[in-house]
Amino acid sequence: MRTKQHFKYGTGIVVPCYNEEERLQLSEFSRFFKTDNTTFFCFVDDGSTDGTKKIVADFVKKNPERAQAVFLSFNQGKAEAVRQGIKTLIKTHKFQFVGYWDADLATPLSTIPEFIEKFQSCRALVAVSGSRILRLGASIHRSVLRHYLGRVFSTVASNILNLPVYDTQCGAKLFRTEHAELIFSKHFISRWFFDVELFARSIELMGREKTFNSIYEMPLSKWHDQGESKVSWGSIIWTPIELLRIYYHYRHRMNNSD
Repeated sequence: MRTKQHFKYGTGIVVPCYNEEERLQLSEFSRFFKTDNTTFFCFVDDGSTDGTKKIVADFVKKNPERAQAVFLSFNQGKAEAVRQGIKTLIKTHKFQFVGYWDADLATPLSTIPEFIEKFQSCRALVAVSGSRILRLGASIHRSVLRHYLGRVFSTVASNILNLPVYDTQCGAKLFRTEHAELIFSKHFISRWFFDVELFARSIELMGREKTFNSIYEMPLSKWHDQGESKVSWGSIIWTPIELLRIYYHYRHRMNNSD
């Protein structure tokens, strides 16, 4: 039986990758290592068909103390890629916090310490989730179409959860490890909209009121749309069906927890 390795790092972050050869900015990770000594990364290649696997493998080989890699044999979707990465981190390392960060770094790596500071200032929190709120003093660059599609989606998701979540789909989230171990234990029913399931599972575990008080949406000071999304138009067309599946799967579980 493999024992957990004790690292000096307090945070483990999964970076899901699928055909990211052109967008994966590994130099940004190297630059981040120079200013941060508390974060460890797990890159999960989700069956990429381009050169992603090789560049990730090379990067991890050069930075074995700061990163590891998981290679899935075929494309399984972001939900399972993140879940496998979280399970790997929890199984092999001992971290206080684990989470995931989108590979395109639309949310800069420099935001990670802000998430940690929020946890440290509020011991009751089990999760911190990025929130792309366009406001004065923030640099949030997002296409008009994606902004309005996102607002419609988040409104529907918020109604499903009966929780005032502004932005379920931001790809920057951190969790206390003990909470992540519970909510990532089982497969998700949605390949792409598993973020909604994470909130639903938290409600199932803790009840709606405690979830409201234990998850903080961090208004991001910077988020820049990095171009083409991995979510296809076909996925967008299926969005209402996916949300209905999530609703019917979790509604009784959430209501029974209140």
